[in-house]
Amino acid sequence: MSSSPFFRPEPHWVGDVIPYMHEGVFYLYYLHEQRSSPKPGTSWHLVTTEDLVHYVDHGEVLRHGGADEADFNAYTGSVITDDDGLHHLFYTGQNPWILGADGRPLQVMMHATSSDLLSWTKHPEDMYGAPSGYETADWRDPFVYRTAPDAPWKMICAARYVDGPDRRRGVVARCESTDLKSWEPADPLWDPRRFVTQECPEVFQMGEWWYLVYSEFTDAFMTRYRMARSPEGPWAAPARDTIDGRAFYAAKSAERDGRRFLFGWIATRENERDDGAWQWAGTLSALEAVQNPDGTLAFRIPPEVLESYSTVSGAALAGSEVVAPTSHGVSVGACDLPSSFTARIDLELAEGTREAGVLLRTDAEGERGYSLRLEPTAGRMVLDRWPRRITGTEQWQVSGDVPHFIELERPADLTGARHRLDILVHENILVAGLDGRVVLSARLYDYLQGRLGIFATDGSVRVHDLVLTTSPPPSTSFHGEDHEALTISDTDRRRSRTAASR
Repeated sequence: MSSSPFFRPEPHWVGDVIPYMHEGVFYLYYLHEQRSSPKPGTSWHLVTTEDLVHYVDHGEVLRHGGADEADFNAYTGSVITDDDGLHHLFYTGQNPWILGADGRPLQVMMHATSSDLLSWTKHPEDMYGAPSGYETADWRDPFVYRTAPDAPWKMICAARYVDGPDRRRGVVARCESTDLKSWEPADPLWDPRRFVTQECPEVFQMGEWWYLVYSEFTDAFMTRYRMARSPEGPWAAPARDTIDGRAFYAAKSAERDGRRFLFGWIATRENERDDGAWQWAGTLSALEAVQNPDGTLAFRIPPEVLESYSTVSGAALAGSEVVAPTSHGVSVGACDLPSSFTARIDLELAEGTREAGVLLRTDAEGERGYSLRLEPTAGRMVLDRWPRRITGTEQWQVSGDVPHFIELERPADLTGARHRLDILVHENILVAGLDGRVVLSARLYDYLQGRLGIFATDGSVRVHDLVLTTSPPPSTSFHGEDHEALTISDTDRRRSRTAASR
């Protein structure tokens, strides 16, 4: 059993996650990525968890097929239980040596059943390929559901039309069944004519709203959602339709006790460098969706994950306020942060402050390391690093045209003065939550040690409460109360002021 809010099957990696809730336990099936050459087939592995912190690794539960079988790669799908208690697994079969008429590898829907969610029997006779009008090489990620107990079963999937502009053929196709064995085409669930495709689609209901979650790689590699009053749509985009940033991908969800959790993977980067290219697959991570009164969704680090870090750390700040009305000012702690920790920081930004935030793994001057920056005028939270990539021998030959890590920004409402940051760092993984509503996940490779700090640019920032914790305990219970951490009051903290115009 691993004890961490993140899971990775070392030395391998977690691909798309297929979550299923059964008797209070999260069954998290995932595509097992080995990154070896020649590339082996892809199988489904399984981890289970009750508390989002302790994971039991069950290894391979759905083997991939042989070199002459349609499911040499067993790709993404879904799991459901029928009215008789039999579990059904639907997945994508793909074999690079079995080609369609267009010369590309076929993708087909495949079926397996189980009585215990651990041992699965395949039913190759139920294989179902793309109907007429759809590309045979893009027919994947089946998600099976019902809108009512007595309604037919529906299957949606990532598909593409045969005709139309190449980058706008993506469609969430739909089929129907009464026996979970044979399927008939139905009208598409969503036909946006906007993306290459919409991967890993799923539908769920919360209260009076229905949600369609999907991942796309046309405009950006993002997991997004749409919402509707009916399971038939129309599917409208909220003002902020992304779940996380570039690093958190292919998220799918499961519900427990009225709470909705999303499970995806935080991507790795080539050569384990901050500026390395993004890679497919990574480390399993969980977020929680919280419904707003208007039906839109906010996203947060699950409180029980934050609560699992219980030992208060002494890596505090030197002071609780930075005042720099016409310049840049910092306040940095005296000792290094632990390799894994949580930080809860309540900040107050003075009116008109241009930028302010938290420094992570920084040096004594607050010059080198990472910054989690709040930009009220731009309405966003971003992750940045200094120094940036050097492009030549002269001092001006630096990536100064890049305002922050590309694709590591989150739109956020920063109109008020007070904001809370929940920061979770585990070795080279960062997950930052803002006001319990916005989440940004990332990798931190280049700086593995350093201090905690705060900063302000053209303004001022004050820390009202700060708590640093580390060391997850041996066990933890799962509950849904709001996160209540130990805090350090203003009067217990020395203040430091940095100002260019004192």
